[in-house]
Amino acid sequence: MRIPDTTLERLNSSADLVAIIKKHTTLKPAGREFKGCCPFHGEKTPSFYVNPQTNLYYCFGCGVKGNPITFLREFERMTFKEAVDYLSEQTGIELPKDDKFAQKIRYAKNKTPKPNSQTPTKTNQGNTDSTNTHTTNQSTHHDNTTPSANDDYPDFADNFNDSYGNDFDTNFNTDFDSGFIGGYNDSHNNPPYQADSTPFNSTNPPYQPPQNGEGDLYTLLSAIAQFYQDMLHQNPTAKAYFVSRGLSDETIATFGLGYAPSGWQHLEQAFPHDIEGLRILGLVRTSQKGRDFDLLRDRVIFPIKDRQGRVVGFAGRSLGDEMPKYINSSESPVFSKQHILYGLYEARQAKAVNYLMVEGYMDVIALHQAGIYGAVAPMGTAANDKQIARLLKYNDTLTLCFDGDTAGQRAAWRTLEVAMPVLPDGKTLKFLTLPDGHDPDTYIKAHGTDAMRAQITHAQSMADYIHGVLQNRYDLSLPENKARAVAELKELTAKLPKGSSFRWWLNNDFWARLSGKNHKQTARDTANYHQETDSSTQLYLCLLYSPHIIKDNPLTTLLTNSGVADAHKPYLTHLERQGLSVPALPDWQDIDTDLAELVGAIDMILGMADTGAIAQFDPHDKSAPAIDGKAHLIMASLPNVELQHHLSRLWREFFYLNQHHYLEQMALLFNELLCQRLQDVLKKQGENVKNIVLSEIYKRRLQALITWDSQHTKADVATLIEKGF
Repeated sequence: MRIPDTTLERLNSSADLVAIIKKHTTLKPAGREFKGCCPFHGEKTPSFYVNPQTNLYYCFGCGVKGNPITFLREFERMTFKEAVDYLSEQTGIELPKDDKFAQKIRYAKNKTPKPNSQTPTKTNQGNTDSTNTHTTNQSTHHDNTTPSANDDYPDFADNFNDSYGNDFDTNFNTDFDSGFIGGYNDSHNNPPYQADSTPFNSTNPPYQPPQNGEGDLYTLLSAIAQFYQDMLHQNPTAKAYFVSRGLSDETIATFGLGYAPSGWQHLEQAFPHDIEGLRILGLVRTSQKGRDFDLLRDRVIFPIKDRQGRVVGFAGRSLGDEMPKYINSSESPVFSKQHILYGLYEARQAKAVNYLMVEGYMDVIALHQAGIYGAVAPMGTAANDKQIARLLKYNDTLTLCFDGDTAGQRAAWRTLEVAMPVLPDGKTLKFLTLPDGHDPDTYIKAHGTDAMRAQITHAQSMADYIHGVLQNRYDLSLPENKARAVAELKELTAKLPKGSSFRWWLNNDFWARLSGKNHKQTARDTANYHQETDSSTQLYLCLLYSPHIIKDNPLTTLLTNSGVADAHKPYLTHLERQGLSVPALPDWQDIDTDLAELVGAIDMILGMADTGAIAQFDPHDKSAPAIDGKAHLIMASLPNVELQHHLSRLWREFFYLNQHHYLEQMALLFNELLCQRLQDVLKKQGENVKNIVLSEIYKRRLQALITWDSQHTKADVATLIEKGF
């Protein structure tokens, strides 16, 4: 299906080009641009520039230039479809659907408005006039919404769940007296409501009167959102609710907040030609007696938007004590709750960097107003793995903020379980429970924005959170409870992606805590997976702990055993014909320059130890003091002072945390990490070549390593975890 030029322009202008290119070369700020070595021709002097304002790149060395789609196609070798799909996922801009989807969002418009079934309202409503005098531009708070116990009306209390923010099943059929229909009837014969503009911050198309007998749901939703916004500004009581919650006019406009009038048929009166569309959206229901009524009445309205900013549904909150407090509109061809995160569109518009998942709509809005962008909320149900994976694409860390009550903490643990399969190495969750029963909205009001930022910054790491939960569930002073806690932890970490070294870290950390071999700061620093503890740093620390790993030539062994070293053989004839040499195999320098320096230092020390020049470097001494002493000797021999300081900051915690593990286990972890880093190198090498034969060789090498890794290394890591306990 052809993608409109306007959509391609939006993708290119909204993409984070700097983040895309940073994966392949180091970029540093240079005025309004970013500068680095060109990833296309491998220069040593930076002449490659990226302009985040225009979202264009240019190399003064080789002349390569382009936009995000160009870079993904020419450098990452994506097809056009792969490139636009990638940018759609990164930016949240949806691509055009096929004709089948277009048909789903169409509906037949009524050529003639449905006649009103208005009858005089009952005197017990406090309105003795037999004719409703409210026009489409007027509404009175609580008008016609408090019938007496003898009236025949929908018994909503029997059909809704009373749970904050939770969606209830709105598929019900109930009866009510016709005297309560038409609380929003236009008795002055005014024309149907027409929105004069699209909703604030909505990307839906503008509403159009019936022309060809068809309407589309996105357009109708846009008009309904505008209608609710107009009603908010004409109802002082509803507007006062948002003001009492501390919201400014700007925030109300940003989120398109509104008000649904109290009458039973205000939407039918406002959109008489769109009854079928209203029913498809679930905003108008039919009772068992065949009478239509509006789902949302006398409620403040929160429009729900998709990643593209289009209104797809609504949530309504009661203004009084009516239950349920919140009602979400039902699913429709354009609204699937499992795919929607409330506030994600606004967060992306604000170019949020850090993301925080909260429980309520008002929490999202309060955080956004305070300048803390990136807050989102699932649609009344627990978050799913796809939503979490999407947020982790924007940032490697996602903070979960749940209420401190039993329900909130149960939801936090359930979200952790759901998230585990989409937490590869380098991605993690943090957990925040605000003190004194606060939620983000109330906490900001009580303590201010800076205090809220501090709470987010100091949120618990995954390791601290998991240990705290298991400690509360089990009396860990008893051996049998330790065994139960360990079993539950292993069941939880088994959900992590296959071969995850994070699994090892979490299990290892918990065991160390049970053994009393680490203190709180150690666990926090070592298991938190913060910026310093990446896969390269883990390789450094493994070598410091067990430097004799180098004696077995692990890199050469890995390249040989995996088949990487022989992957070029089917292409020897093609290489000869083109006068090309076999591409060199990756070495330590290709993997990491600091790692190469560390390996060189260890090689030198091991050679001196073999000749007896360094007596204290005894390969047979595996005691803790000997391991610590050898590590400090290696660090002291490094010519790179910055690398020395980096390793010394992390070594102490790593050493204390791993004292109870065998050196053989450290070798298994090292090989797993090395295999991961080598895959990254081979992938990057393959992306940088233009020759088809060389490209195929690199592909073969990468595939050989991946296949070998899945068959050998990951099985070894699983064994390591079992031995660790």
